[in-house]
Amino acid sequence: MAPIEGLGPTGIWSMQLRADDADQAGEIRDAAAELDELGFTALWIGGSPSPAQAAHVLAATRRAVVGTSILSIWQHEAADVAARYAALDTAARERFVLGLGVSHAKLAAQYARPYSAMRDYLAALDDAPTPVPADRRVLAALGPKMLHLARDRAAGAIPYLATEQHTAEARALLGDGPFLAPELPVVLDTDLPRARETARGHLRPYLGLPNYTANFARLGFTEDDFTGSGSDRLIDTLFALGDTGRIRARVEKYLAAGADHVAVQVVADGQDLAVLRRQWRELAGALPLERGAVTPRP
Repeated sequence: MAPIEGLGPTGIWSMQLRADDADQAGEIRDAAAELDELGFTALWIGGSPSPAQAAHVLAATRRAVVGTSILSIWQHEAADVAARYAALDTAARERFVLGLGVSHAKLAAQYARPYSAMRDYLAALDDAPTPVPADRRVLAALGPKMLHLARDRAAGAIPYLATEQHTAEARALLGDGPFLAPELPVVLDTDLPRARETARGHLRPYLGLPNYTANFARLGFTEDDFTGSGSDRLIDTLFALGDTGRIRARVEKYLAAGADHVAVQVVADGQDLAVLRRQWRELAGALPLERGAVTPRP
């Protein structure tokens, strides 16, 4: 599949862009519109957002691609997802990317045979009255089998909690064509011990999910790295910590490792949207946003 068009090197990933109730909708629309004006070319809605929730962000923006990151195939029926995709107008469909994932056994009671379940889900999207085209969907793939499925049945992959090493290995498995957009959590704090503690608070629940720890183990981490909410080595590898210059340098390393695009997730205590918006503004002045802002990957 061809890479998703219209994306610069950096986008924003945030669970706070998902509107769960009407009272939040206005503030989220304002935040999304500002991110669009700041020049971020993709907004990735965290959690397991529906296409209907993505439609609110699409309506608030003019240019940015809007993606679900990551819609759980256990929480949303394929037929309903395809119907909601079909309900988008043509212009919105051109800016929408369906990011899919198999979630985790601890979070989905029906979790079983995840690879086969994803393969069947993609087939259902293909067979819908209005199919969700392969070039408008991406998979939250970590292991080799799911990465191959992302290569063959989707536009590419959006790995979550992916290291630079994983990015390089994923690019080798995907080949040159497919889209690759790892998520990168960042802590804008120059006090390194404090930044690490903020990162540990964010990482702690993920260390209880075997899909992630198994992937970390494939990358050379051990059980010792998972104790105490993450060793310094694990934290420093998974997160970008420091000022905007250090965060830009880490983004550029992911791009050099083979990423087409990096979905930056700002991690801050409380994850208050007003705090996030201030930090997004800081990042907009420092990160590469437009194509050509960094040296293309080999």
